[in-house]
Amino acid sequence: MNHGFYLRLAGTNLKNNARTYIPYWIASSLTVMMFFIILSLSQDSGLAKMSGGAVLRSMLQLGVWVVALFAVIFLFYTNSFLIKRRKKEFGVYNILGMEKKHIARVVVLETLCTALISLTAGLAFGLLLCKLCLLLVVNLMHGQVPFGFEISVPAILFTAALFGGIFLLTLLSNLRQIHLAKPIELLHGGEKGEKEPKTKWVLAVVGAISLSAGYVISLLTTNPLEAVTFFFLAVILVIIGTYCLFTAGSVAVLKLLRKNKNYYYRPNHFISVSGMIYRMKQNAVGLANICILSTMVLVMISTTFSMYIGVDDLLLTRYPSQIAISQKSSGSATLAAMEAGIDSVLEQQNRKAENRVAYTYLAIGGSDNNGSITVKRGENSYYAVDSLRMVYFLTLQDYNRLTGSGAVLGDGEILLYNSLGTPMQSLSLLGKAYTVKEQIQQFPVTGISTANVASSYYAVVKDEGELLALNRAQEAELGKMASHLESYCALDIDGDTDAQLALGDALGKTLSLRDAVSVEIREERRSDFYALYGGFFFLGVFLGALFLMATVLIMYYKQVSEGYDDKERFHILQKVGMSRDEVRRSIHSQVLSVFFLPLIVAAMHTAFAFPMTTCMMTLFNLTNTSLFAWCTVGCFAVFGIFYALVYWATARAYYRIVEK
Repeated sequence: MNHGFYLRLAGTNLKNNARTYIPYWIASSLTVMMFFIILSLSQDSGLAKMSGGAVLRSMLQLGVWVVALFAVIFLFYTNSFLIKRRKKEFGVYNILGMEKKHIARVVVLETLCTALISLTAGLAFGLLLCKLCLLLVVNLMHGQVPFGFEISVPAILFTAALFGGIFLLTLLSNLRQIHLAKPIELLHGGEKGEKEPKTKWVLAVVGAISLSAGYVISLLTTNPLEAVTFFFLAVILVIIGTYCLFTAGSVAVLKLLRKNKNYYYRPNHFISVSGMIYRMKQNAVGLANICILSTMVLVMISTTFSMYIGVDDLLLTRYPSQIAISQKSSGSATLAAMEAGIDSVLEQQNRKAENRVAYTYLAIGGSDNNGSITVKRGENSYYAVDSLRMVYFLTLQDYNRLTGSGAVLGDGEILLYNSLGTPMQSLSLLGKAYTVKEQIQQFPVTGISTANVASSYYAVVKDEGELLALNRAQEAELGKMASHLESYCALDIDGDTDAQLALGDALGKTLSLRDAVSVEIREERRSDFYALYGGFFFLGVFLGALFLMATVLIMYYKQVSEGYDDKERFHILQKVGMSRDEVRRSIHSQVLSVFFLPLIVAAMHTAFAFPMTTCMMTLFNLTNTSLFAWCTVGCFAVFGIFYALVYWATARAYYRIVEK
């Protein structure tokens, strides 16, 4: 047989299997396109020159690896559906006299054709849409749109190499299956059903424990640093629990339904329950994949969207005042000199200060054990995340000036604000013990401490002498690792953005001659915030779209695969007396019950993940829980509508196959 014969046979095979290959080509082309786009953006020279562009490029480079890993798993997974449908066809060729090496040549040509279509279409659309995505990113960042069109040749070559390697690996996997299978196995490979699975109670219990543990971690974690530490553990536990419960729990539920005679012995229930039991092992994996991908889409888009639309809230949380100045201090004299310098600049700029606050503070970190703070240094100076505390000390004079109160403290007494809200009678650290005279409910301090993610104590000591004594004690204990006494002043002015920037620049020049002065201008940081959170939002939508595409394709292949499996069975049922309407009702019952289960479980996962994700969002200064909640509900509503549309479209494909 000549090469032309193999080529014609490969073309005929692809045409005859268009129902399964066209969606695969579309999905693989989209994956190629999206990988090329994110890789090109991560290498774009214009993006690097923008304010915040370096941060965004780092995020996009992380996204490149996520998309690459996803592409490997996704294309291998979808290829398994294709090879299953083709095994009977290969078995016929083998029985008709074609040797396995001849079948292998056909498979090689088919894979080569698939790779060429996917790479050509993916790279072509990637080049066309890359500039549009760049404009979208720049718009989200509130930056200036760069002119010109840049084609990244390294990105093209790397994309071609990566996906060429993936298609080569899928080809080798397919050839291995064909080589090892016997002709009779190939002939019936696509029709091979599952034996009735046993109810695996151990697996069900493991799944229940894993899922419960993941949920409990999410519900009980209140510290943002703990949330980061335990987040991936909770995710892994939930994934394990999802797979176990879909595999073992679903079988147990179906068998319980089968024992319920009033429910089971009805035509539509009888057909759907019995059919799902015998194929539940295969169903469970697909349903669990759909559930996990749906949860990833919901969590990813809701978090990034809420951060982006709440960027002004985030900016105000991190920078409560328009301008903030901090300086390494030696006490009240430093603060007075700094305020005098600020007044001089305000007078020169002809600006009036508003909402002005000024104070001197000392921040000390340590490990908390019921109010006893351990401060240490050296190689073993790490602290357990759940016990890490930051203690901010202010003088009574500054506190009374900030609050307008007339509080009085005796020796060894402090006023204390505890961000955890738990009552405390005493506080001790660095060999000093303090009695809590009053635990106050609000604290007037603003500034850099608002970005602190560790649980904090704010303590008011009697006078500056006590504050300086604490500073000397922590310097003696920590040496070079000791923090500095800081004088801080924050204010708003009666001017627009340009006036704020001009005043901030003048303050920086005037005060820069002094030791360790830092000037922060809220408007100067706005572009960085939009770059960071706009980049998060773009990456969230980008990866969400990728996972959504995978969800749709898995649902489609699942419907098509089950349609072919059920086709002969439903024809037999019609021959033994079931009407066409009864068959259709039983199909509807089976498809509806199977494909909306992942959406329901995904909603549960998202709801239980909400406390932990809310806690983690404080790391990004998002404290508006109601905004995050509404974004989550909105994303689920939109996703639910889209999911229903996909169900409707894939169910129609199922009906066409079964009723043909």
